[in-house]
Amino acid sequence: MSKILAILNQKGGVGKTTTAINLAAGLAKAGHRTLLVDIDAQGNATTGIGITKSTIESTTFDVLLGDCTWEQAAIATYLPNLDILPATLDLANAGVELTNIENRETRLLQELEAATERYPFIIIDTPPSLNLISINCLAAAHGVIIPMQCEFYALEGLAQLEHTIRLVRRGLNPSLEIFGILLMMVDLRAKLFTDVIRTVRKQYNERVFRTEIPRTVRFAEAPSFGESILTFDPKGKGARAFIELTQEVLARC
Repeated sequence: MSKILAILNQKGGVGKTTTAINLAAGLAKAGHRTLLVDIDAQGNATTGIGITKSTIESTTFDVLLGDCTWEQAAIATYLPNLDILPATLDLANAGVELTNIENRETRLLQELEAATERYPFIIIDTPPSLNLISINCLAAAHGVIIPMQCEFYALEGLAQLEHTIRLVRRGLNPSLEIFGILLMMVDLRAKLFTDVIRTVRKQYNERVFRTEIPRTVRFAEAPSFGESILTFDPKGKGARAFIELTQEVLARC
């Protein structure tokens, strides 16, 4: 059975796009045909996986509005088994454009259900806010992966996300679940990190991935070369962490 996973956090700068790109790349390198869906108007997942925006003909914006199908918009990346639905700044207008469209909360669901026939895994990089686009992502997803920085304010954000997921489960997607909480930018030399990690693991137990993504400058460098960390720095600690995460995701499916 195909798995659609939304990478979601309403807070920016927590490593959401880093997670989406590198998890999708990890699944593809493990031999699973994967679709990466960029539905953030910044389009960072698109450029981060090596797609030049000037060459894009159709985007997730067009898919949401029904101007094209997911198949017409999908682009092959440099990695075998990995395709992407790209995004550009046009997507910033999607919330307004969708307002008067019928079934506006499930536009993405309608398209991605068809895509599951081709892709065992679909990874959605969501915008850093809770809006109509994010609701579309949650309505389409089987599970949510929540990347979080190890800081105390992030615990409040987790509670808010849980509330949002409960609302979507009640109204649009009864099967939606928190697939996993991913600890990002971990530096165990700092006491704050270890304190927050201990608190999160105690409060959320098995929902927290065993894998922790370390802080490394290589994550910031890889997107400028249009590569995932797995090919940009394959022997580095960041790549090793995402390989471990990929294995853990596969074990949970």
